[in-house]
Amino acid sequence: MKKVISAVIVIGSWWTVHGQINLGKMTKAASKGITALSFSNADAQKLAKEGVDWMDANNKVASTKDPYTVRLNKLFAKHKNEDGLPLNYKVYLVTDINAFAAADGSVRVFSSLMDIMNDDELLAIIGHEIGHVKNEDSKDAVKNAYLRAAAVDAASASSNTVQTLNESQLGEFANDLLNAKHSKKQESQADDYSYDFMKKHGYNVVGAYTAFKKLALLGSGEKASSYQKMMSSHPDSEQRAKIIMKRAEKDGVWVDPGEVTLPKTKLTK
Repeated sequence: MKKVISAVIVIGSWWTVHGQINLGKMTKAASKGITALSFSNADAQKLAKEGVDWMDANNKVASTKDPYTVRLNKLFAKHKNEDGLPLNYKVYLVTDINAFAAADGSVRVFSSLMDIMNDDELLAIIGHEIGHVKNEDSKDAVKNAYLRAAAVDAASASSNTVQTLNESQLGEFANDLLNAKHSKKQESQADDYSYDFMKKHGYNVVGAYTAFKKLALLGSGEKASSYQKMMSSHPDSEQRAKIIMKRAEKDGVWVDPGEVTLPKTKLTK
């Protein structure tokens, strides 16, 4: 089973197993009518929405009364429009540890991530994913996935000819889109956005520090080699934590959280 986007790794055995994220081949209708040369924000948003709609229909989504949804609503309800971007958000009851924001403003948080991150840490991670959308990294990921899947070369791109993706290409598109790797520069810029998001709304920016410390811990156990391969395009988590600490110290808001550890029981109950 494939997993999606950044920081996805399954650790431990004390979480309730809801199943891993279901990717499937979700873009059959979405591949038509998108020009390779003039790929707009609207194009990216349309493809992203169709993709997220498929995932919502093919994965277990927490109900409105589920403790995960209740917690996320309490935490994030005031952010239905952030920095000019309309947002919608849900929780996937899956074993993957992740969250993502798509080009259309869909935010999806995975229950196993909520099990190990406190509220400030979750806000920092969601802010990071929103940063990828606002910086148009998500748009680039959609375009690049389409071009690779359609095998569009320079000649066909310059003529604005769009190929209809066959079943094999659709699978490649879905895989590339949902496993998109951003550059280290893009990741650092999204980190900056996350810090600014936390600071702007009066949240505890140290949550971004402790979130990265926990991600570093995820790479130190028996799953480390798999985690390190997945995170190869990301800056080092420990280094990212240090950058957050230095910014917080400069802003006069740093409070030493002490030793950061992974919780032994779920933080969402």
